[in-house]
Parts: sequence; C-alpha cells; structure tokens
Amino acid sequence: MSIFIALLVLSFLIFFHELGHFLMARFFGVKVDVFSIGFGKRLFTKKIGDTEWSISIIPLGGYVKMKGQDDGNPLDKNYDSDSYTTKKPWQKILILLAGPFANFFVAFILYFTASQMGTYLSPLFNYAHYIQPTIGAFSSDSPAKEAGLKEGDRIVKINGIEIKNWDSIGKSIQKYNRNIEFTILRDNRELKFNITPLIKEQKNKFGESIKRKIIGIAPKIGDNLLKFSPIDGIVFAYNETIYASTMIFKSVEKLITGSVPANQMGGVISIVDITSKASQSGLLALIFFTALISVNLGVLNLLPIPALDGGHIMFNLYEIITRKAPSEKIMYRLTIVGWGILLSLMLLGIYNDLNRLLG
Repeated sequence: MSIFIALLVLSFLIFFHELGHFLMARFFGVKVDVFSIGFGKRLFTKKIGDTEWSISIIPLGGYVKMKGQDDGNPLDKNYDSDSYTTKKPWQKILILLAGPFANFFVAFILYFTASQMGTYLSPLFNYAHYIQPTIGAFSSDSPAKEAGLKEGDRIVKINGIEIKNWDSIGKSIQKYNRNIEFTILRDNRELKFNITPLIKEQKNKFGESIKRKIIGIAPKIGDNLLKFSPIDGIVFAYNETIYASTMIFKSVEKLITGSVPANQMGGVISIVDITSKASQSGLLALIFFTALISVNLGVLNLLPIPALDGGHIMFNLYEIITRKAPSEKIMYRLTIVGWGILLSLMLLGIYNDLNRLLG
C-alpha cells in the first residue's frame, strides 16, 4: 500500500507539472496532441477535444506532446497557426516555465495545508526559523553556560542586532570572532554577557565537514507543535518553498563541483522508498515530503540541459538575444547530448539506490 501511495504521489506531481505546460500552451493557442502520465505502452486513453489523455505503463514520468514540438525528434516542425513552432520565443518560454511553476505552486499549497493542520517540528522544513530564541538546554562544554546564561533566557540581541528566531542565532554567531555580546531577557530584565564561542568541526546539511562557531545551547521546544494563522501560513508556505528551492539548487551545485560525492545522489527508487516510509509516518510527513519532491521536480526541470525545460528556455533566450533561431542541426545534437546526460544521471541514481538497498 505504501509503495502504491508513493507512485500515486509521483503521478500527482507529474500531472500538475504537465498540466502547467498544457494550460499555458492552450492559452497561447497551441494544439496539444497528447497528455500522458507515464511512459511506454498506453493502458488507458480518452480523447477530449483535440487531446488524447493517457495513462501509460511506466508511471515514472509524463509528457505533453504539443503540435510542432517533439523532444524525441527536434527536427519535426509544423508551421500551422496552432503549432508550438510558430509561437514567439517569449511565449515558448512562458509555456516551458509553466510546468516548473506548477510544481512550485503545488508545493506552496502543500506547505500552507501543513501549516493549518498544526505542524510538528521536522527536518523536512526549516523549523528553527519559527521557534523562539529561548534557551532550553546546554551542552556539557557550553561557553554560554560558563558565561552565566540560564535555561529560560531569551536571546534578544547579538552584538546589538535584534534576534527574532532560533535560526538567527547560529547565523549571527558565524559573522563575528571572539567576545560576542549577547543581550538576553531574564525576568523582564535585559542583561548583557560576553561569550567566546568554541570552534568545532561538524557536518552540514550536505554531509560536508565544516568548522563552525558554537556556544553550546539548544532551544526550548515546548510541545513540538507550531500553529499558524492563515496569514502566517501563507508566509510559512512562501518561505519554505523558497528555502527548499535554494537547498536543492545548492545541492546540484555541490554535486557538479564535487563537494558532495556522486554516490550521494538518489534516483527514482529512493524517491519511492522514502515517500512510502513518509506515508507510514503519517499524513503530515507525507505532505511535507510531497512538497519537497514537487520543488525538486520544479528546480531540476529548470536546469539548462537540452531536453529539459531549462534547456529549451536557453534556446529561446538565445533567439531573443541574437534575433535568430539556433541552428536546427546544433539543436538536434545538443538534444541528443541532453538525453545522454539525463539517461546517465538516471542510471547513476538507480545504481546508487540499489547499492544502498543491498548494503
């Protein structure tokens, strides 16, 4: 059942991605021949208007085939008025952006939904941004405790800069060197303490070993439940969509530069496995992870790889800048290279997945 739910989640996200392309294409008068969830042999097909709506046998992707646009054969053009080929570059860019935008919008809605359900602290979102900067515990070698801070103290300023949430504390500490001035609120009185942080080697979110300044404090958690008004929920959803997008862009950058080894990259098996486990952990965990996958799909489709939305956007930007269409032969060759890159990445992801599953 959990694997079925995972495949359903993937199909749900792919549907909305392709629906974004479909709606924008229709807005600009482009005929859509096929709207398919999945690849390969079609299990179910129904023609509505000019479009064949299909569910195919391999539920690990999907596509919208527009008239005059075919990634399988980039040289296949059509110059009718309802063809993708005849549209202006800026219109094509909007059609291409609509898919990733739909994924970001779905993630936003999911994050907002989670905020209105009452959100437990989870590593699936940046929870430190939403909890008060109140000390709940100290480490054994805490410089903050040695300086005289106590449990229940609320940090209100660091070197005169206002602190609004727990996330701001760590970021502020990294900016300064020795003898950082902390202003804390205790029994409705403001007190000042000078603290010299320790420098320790730790793992960051990408698994890299980095040196960080720490003062040995942990937040006061309370009942672990964050509650948001509808307005605050909108802010939460916006912040988390931006935060997740930023983290995925950074992950891709670190994979490209080699800061994170290629064996850390997962594939579709990992996505299905983790989604199925999230579904077993409860509805809230599944919503958060689905939002994360949705952002992932949006970001990865914007990468400037031919055969992805981002690659086609680059071709159209080239046409806008140079005022001439790219060479069809070069586009064809680059698209073949793009498919090769995508296939290689998929195989690498599956190889890593199998290695992890088999130990």
